[in-house]
Amino acid sequence: MNPARSGGGASPYRRLLRFLRPYRWTFVASLALGVLAAGLEAFSLLLLIPFLRSLFGIGPPLPGEGRNAAERFLDGIAGGWLGPEAGLDGLRAVCVLVLAALLLKNLCIIGGRALSIRTQEFLVRDVRNAVHAHLQRLPLAFFEHGKAGQLIARVIADAGEAKPVVTDALAQAVRQGATLAAYAVALFALSWRLALIAVILVPLVWLGLRPLLGRLREKFRRTWDDHGELVAALGESLGAVRVVKSRVAEDFEMKRFRRRSDAFSRKRIAAATSRYLASPLSEVLASVVALGLVWIGASFVGSGGSIAPEQFVAFVTIALRAVSPVKGLAQYPAIAAQGLAAADRFFEILDQDPEPAGGSRIAVGPEREIRYEGVSFAYEPGRAALRGIDLAIPRGSVVAIVGASGSGKSTLVDLLPRFADPQAGRVTIDGTDIREFSMDSLRRLTGLVGQEAVLFHDTVVANIAYGEAAPDPAAVEAAARAAGAHGFIAGLPDGYDTVLGDRGVRLSTGQRQRIGIARAIFRDPPILILDEATSAVDAETETALRAAAAEGFRGRTVIVVAHRLSTVREADRIFVLERGRLVDAGRHDALVARGGPYRRLFGHQLERVPQP
Repeated sequence: MNPARSGGGASPYRRLLRFLRPYRWTFVASLALGVLAAGLEAFSLLLLIPFLRSLFGIGPPLPGEGRNAAERFLDGIAGGWLGPEAGLDGLRAVCVLVLAALLLKNLCIIGGRALSIRTQEFLVRDVRNAVHAHLQRLPLAFFEHGKAGQLIARVIADAGEAKPVVTDALAQAVRQGATLAAYAVALFALSWRLALIAVILVPLVWLGLRPLLGRLREKFRRTWDDHGELVAALGESLGAVRVVKSRVAEDFEMKRFRRRSDAFSRKRIAAATSRYLASPLSEVLASVVALGLVWIGASFVGSGGSIAPEQFVAFVTIALRAVSPVKGLAQYPAIAAQGLAAADRFFEILDQDPEPAGGSRIAVGPEREIRYEGVSFAYEPGRAALRGIDLAIPRGSVVAIVGASGSGKSTLVDLLPRFADPQAGRVTIDGTDIREFSMDSLRRLTGLVGQEAVLFHDTVVANIAYGEAAPDPAAVEAAARAAGAHGFIAGLPDGYDTVLGDRGVRLSTGQRQRIGIARAIFRDPPILILDEATSAVDAETETALRAAAAEGFRGRTVIVVAHRLSTVREADRIFVLERGRLVDAGRHDALVARGGPYRRLFGHQLERVPQP
């Protein structure tokens, strides 16, 4: 079962526990060491009885008769070591035993925490990987409705915030619970009457904390939402630094960031204050319970009492030490509320349906044509982007899709690699509905160049051969030559091994586009899609790009989306879209002669461009 996709109505806590399964034995070992440490701590506190007897010369460290279960337990465990010696000899033996118990206890604590840290870091790694992997499989529509900063926060920050709930904090809670249980056993062994009174009083601690813990999770959920908005604001301002500076908007960005930073800090303060109130409040309530036991237990001491003085001192000491584990256990619901609020956010991503894997058939290069048959598409009800599109693209042809902004051009080409699916009609390759092909094989048929070539902070080779672990240098160079990029790449400081910087900052716009074209043809796809690929460059660069791309176009089916007449006029066939409908089609000369929507669209350009 994949924990990333196994919600089924389960609580976030149970779903987090599923991520713990691969490390359950490591985690169980850490819990076992914690429980052993708790037992050793209770044992070391019970050694107060022989310590006090030896210190004050009451007699041998342990009386032979074993007046209660605690003394009988000590006699069975350490009677042979303590022996009948009294005074300093007995005290020395008790001190050695106390030191040994404390040393073993701390070794167990160190070992348990080391195993717990290992578990929690591997768990948060798996959560991060699962959320990131699932993001890669989500449809483009998901990203169009969300902020990148929010997604980054959910992958990085929220995964880290959730980890203590089922790892370190849970291990600590188990150890505190085991310590409290060991203390309870010791207290009952010393005096069941006093211990019974404690059992009656302890629930007062939990009742006192319930109102505080009730609203913590919702508070932390709002805090993490604001954290995502803060990351989103930072990402937007850094990604648009040129726009910010050109608009002299530095002060505007600073104020916008400060507002979100202030909102995040205030909500975090409110949530953290509520969380940390749990610790002092639980300590006060537990101390009231412990001191109440001291006051009540004083009447049990004396010649006619049921507990000896050294036993009463041990009882009081253990009762006061029990404040710490009670306090620790009281904190766990607050920690869990914080972590589960973060888990809610990344589980929302994991619960999104991934894009379909497609059919079982393997798509191959089109032998005849690509067809759109009665295709309609709407991004949301009442907002149709395409209406009843019928068109054919023959194999090896260069076709252009033109139309005003918002006419549906990019939507039309997005349907071919299945970035979206039509609500009506179908897209076929050689007569086969593309939904029958596996998604991977279908997308390997296409090379896509957008308006802005997205480059990574990596070498030229890595950018052209993106997605290939060990690319063939000869194939990379061949793609670069076909895109007309080899010349300027050879002039870079390290040639093809030059790191291009963030988003290819070291290159001009035209150079980035040539790298994008080289990437598109690197895998030798039979279909190329150029979606406004030359709209952001000047006319001279556009001419050079067209000349470079012509080499890469040979033998391929090319679909060009463009607003420039110079880009589309040489196409074998031009399709004209208007408000999502196909309103005209033909070659440039015929469309101009008809004087219809094509001439209206490019009229101002036709006046400036000489006709062939």
